[in-house]
Amino acid sequence: MTSAVDYKGAWNSIKKVFPILEDAYTLYQLEDEPLLKNEFCEAIDFIKNIGLSKTIQDLIVSKIEQRLRDEVAPEFWSYFKKSENDNKGFKQFYNAVKSLYDCYKQLDHTISKLELFRQATQLEALVYNEKCVHDALRLILKATLLSQLNLDYQIVVMNFYETALKMEDAEENDGQCIICLQESLHCNCLHLFQETNRKLGDMTLLEPLVGQTLTNLIYSYVHAHIQKICKDSFDSSFISVLEKWLQNVVINWLRKIYCYTSGPNSEFLVDMFDKKLVNYLYNSYTKIRIDQLFNIIIEYPESLPALEDLRVCLPRTDLKPLLTKKLQKAMETRLLHPGVSTPDVLTAYIAAIRSLRVLDPTGLLLETVTQPVHQYLRSREDTVRCVVSSLTEEGPNDLAEELVRGEAVQVDENTPVDEDSENWETWVPDPIDAIPSKSSVYRRTSDIISMLVNVYGSKELFVNEYRTLLADRLLTQYSCDTEKEIRYLELLKLRFGDSQLHYCEVMLKDIADSKRINQHIKQDPEYTESDVPMSAMIVSAQFWPPFKEEKLELHDQLVTQMKSYTSAFETLKGSRTLCWKNHLGVVDIEIELADRTLNLSVSPIQATIMMYFQDKHTWELEELSKVMQCPPTILRRKIGFWQSHGILTETKADVFCVQEDLENKDSNIQEDIFVEDYESESAMASAQDQREEELQTFWSYIVGMLMNLDTLPLDRIHQMLKMFAFQGPTIECSLQELKVFLDRKVREHQLIYSNGYYKLPK
Repeated sequence: MTSAVDYKGAWNSIKKVFPILEDAYTLYQLEDEPLLKNEFCEAIDFIKNIGLSKTIQDLIVSKIEQRLRDEVAPEFWSYFKKSENDNKGFKQFYNAVKSLYDCYKQLDHTISKLELFRQATQLEALVYNEKCVHDALRLILKATLLSQLNLDYQIVVMNFYETALKMEDAEENDGQCIICLQESLHCNCLHLFQETNRKLGDMTLLEPLVGQTLTNLIYSYVHAHIQKICKDSFDSSFISVLEKWLQNVVINWLRKIYCYTSGPNSEFLVDMFDKKLVNYLYNSYTKIRIDQLFNIIIEYPESLPALEDLRVCLPRTDLKPLLTKKLQKAMETRLLHPGVSTPDVLTAYIAAIRSLRVLDPTGLLLETVTQPVHQYLRSREDTVRCVVSSLTEEGPNDLAEELVRGEAVQVDENTPVDEDSENWETWVPDPIDAIPSKSSVYRRTSDIISMLVNVYGSKELFVNEYRTLLADRLLTQYSCDTEKEIRYLELLKLRFGDSQLHYCEVMLKDIADSKRINQHIKQDPEYTESDVPMSAMIVSAQFWPPFKEEKLELHDQLVTQMKSYTSAFETLKGSRTLCWKNHLGVVDIEIELADRTLNLSVSPIQATIMMYFQDKHTWELEELSKVMQCPPTILRRKIGFWQSHGILTETKADVFCVQEDLENKDSNIQEDIFVEDYESESAMASAQDQREEELQTFWSYIVGMLMNLDTLPLDRIHQMLKMFAFQGPTIECSLQELKVFLDRKVREHQLIYSNGYYKLPK
């Protein structure tokens, strides 16, 4: 029975152990209560002997879990109430962590005694797979808190760390604490921040509780900082400045937070954050620059620093496809529409060529992005004219500068290029998305003019347009600087070759020859010059582009003088004669009226109008139209020029007379309008008319072929035209264009088409 009495006494002692083990304060008092301590030791020995150690441990852990669940966690989350004041959020989180930490320390003291109990009973059972019961407590604490997450907790945490980050960033404050509004030297807020992180680190709650919120905060803070210093500023490089700011401010701040994380995990977390943030910095900066890329291109070369930054960032990100997509979209919406003039489209295109070559020297990005621009420029009728005008106009412009470089135009990108000219030391392979069939050397070396020519793929088209513009200048600007034109011609010959521009050389030679012939004729004693002194510009018809045709019957006085000039020319040149273009030229005219005298330079039709009004003061529009053989609509417009000067007036409908006295002194307000209208008129036939004339020339070859060979298919006709007809300054006729032309002749019953063959009607 002795053993029974001993058992009962031991069991009573065990019942006293439970409250002692679950209450840290009572357990702590055992040091001062020898009687309790003896009973405790007696109970421990009994528990060890009968194998109740694991059960006791589970009961204690369960009791701790219950307290955490019912008291500690609800009290902690009660601090997380939504606050509109960021500074109040700072205090909220500090107080919440302080309260939690105090409870944690009490429970940790209990756990310390449990550890003594485990050692005394030699208990090796794990608590939630943790060898150390202190680690188990932290695990239980974390699990309990996360199981009762407050919906607004991230807002409070965000306020706490955002406020602290702003205190850290010297750019965000001026030496004054933004929380307590005291001077930073006398402020205790930084100490509270460090204390909070230390407590969270001690409880291993730093990463689980605030890690994601901290990451979101830093990402948004970095993005906002990039926007703040970089937006719409393209003339400075920012990437090195941003990297320095990231390390000095953000990463250093993170080190101050994670230094309280126990073990080597601290440095690992900071290093992981460092890599992520550097990558995020590059991605964010690149995306911001991609969104601004169209403006960056337009502002080139001032925006070169921004392009250099983007060139550094692109290889470190996977945003090249995004850049291509967004830039193409920006060009389509802001550039490729009828509201933008062709010169502006070309200016933007040239800027894009230069800018994208900075980003990608291989030329692949340029080739991809500008493909829609190529197609759009090809659809505009005035593109070639604008390009050629820019090449030869005065003043600084991109194309004129390119022309001076004197490099030959590369037309076919599949044409073999001298690859030995590349420096092997600086050679880099093409990107993996490059098309193998296309020459990489062409993409790298072709200049702006070559790329513009390749929009159409034909040198002849550009040479022919230059020939037309040159003819226009020579025929409408009689004081044209031929030395300047010769200089431009020599530069163009370096680009397009001598043979392409031979016709233009002849045209400039005609100008010099005309001056010499005029001098010879005026020195001829048999040539008599009337009251109308005359000089002629004599051109070689087969070398000049077609002129605009207008019917005009000049005044008899002019006709007589032109016949006299023609006779003198025939005497000088033997078998050659002159075919006059009555509507072309310029006339210096002096008009004397009752109250004024005017000296003007006008077109032949306007001079003829005044000569007829000199013969008769009043003319009806229809009558004058028949005399001059000029349509009434055109004639009325030309008379409007004299009306704007107050010389002619319309007395009644379609009746005009000379106005000797100028009643309205301001009647010449419209003078500039009419003069500009006159000067803007081209002396040359339109491109469409010229092309039609060329096609008619091809028609004579086609008729000759069919007369000799009877029937021919489309391909054979095109091959024979390439051999015999596509010579000189004419532009080759594509197979599709030839088919359209021949089908039109079939509709006009000038050809018969049967079974794929064309033949002449009989």
